[in-house]
Amino acid sequence: MNTWRTASLVASAAAVLALTTACGQDNGGQSASQNVGATAPAPGYATPGAGTDAQAGGQAGQQAAAPNTPAGQLTVAANAELGSILTDADGRTLYRFDQDTAEPPKTNCDGDCATAWPPVPANDASAGDGVDAELLGEITRPDGTKQLTVGGWPAYRFAKDAKAGDIEGQGVNGTWFALAADGKKAELAALPGLSTREDAKLGEHVVDKNGMTVYRFMKDEAWPEPVSACTGECLAKWPVVAPVANDDTEGVQKKGLMSFTRPDGTKQQTVNCWPIYTFAGDKAPGDTKGQGVGGTWYAVAPDGKPIGAPDKE
Repeated sequence: MNTWRTASLVASAAAVLALTTACGQDNGGQSASQNVGATAPAPGYATPGAGTDAQAGGQAGQQAAAPNTPAGQLTVAANAELGSILTDADGRTLYRFDQDTAEPPKTNCDGDCATAWPPVPANDASAGDGVDAELLGEITRPDGTKQLTVGGWPAYRFAKDAKAGDIEGQGVNGTWFALAADGKKAELAALPGLSTREDAKLGEHVVDKNGMTVYRFMKDEAWPEPVSACTGECLAKWPVVAPVANDDTEGVQKKGLMSFTRPDGTKQQTVNCWPIYTFAGDKAPGDTKGQGVGGTWYAVAPDGKPIGAPDKE
């Protein structure tokens, strides 16, 4: 049971007010020392949204495959999240698959997988600025066609990339990654512990240091102290966000930016005193599959409010 709820009825109203003020003010990112006490697992967290894809070709059929056109002159493009990435002549991002091999070059993406991840034809591919022509090669696919390789790695496009510069394929299933010019995986640009990202549907929302969407649970409490109602099996689906230094944030409201101690002794970050989490069903930066799950989980706005949730605050 929460310590503030078991306080004596003779406690002064001034003391309660002090607790509320302590949570709501800018505390410089310091941790709240109170223990929130044990809470029963709340219903709603176990109802996942759209299922995640377990296999390489799991994205097939969600969108028509990209045209199987020649790559043309390859170029190096700047991306805000990944730094430098390799693109074809039309500006479409090129990817590599962890289940392929580079020595010797071999593809393991065929059938439905190749529908979701169209192989880049080797014909007409050439090196533009920043691309070493000696790293470009080709392999013969099972159907006899020639596929472009970069540094030995077979190159693909992603069917869900609708336009130049899209990186929807980055990190899918933990096996697909944008190509760098040397054939290696494009590195994620360093992000603050908490920052914000613009989404076409959700607008500006908070993300963690890995670019993963941050969520709130509507059964949690914030005042006069943070209380998490997500325990036990809930935490397997909704991992807590670890404490973040106040100066390691960008675009997030400073007031109420603090951490607190959970019943098991671990510490959890809050935004405006509300506990925050990520979602295990989100596999790549930009995923928002946790949005609206069970009618209780919502992405977090920079001021800590739940985006798209019923107005109950």
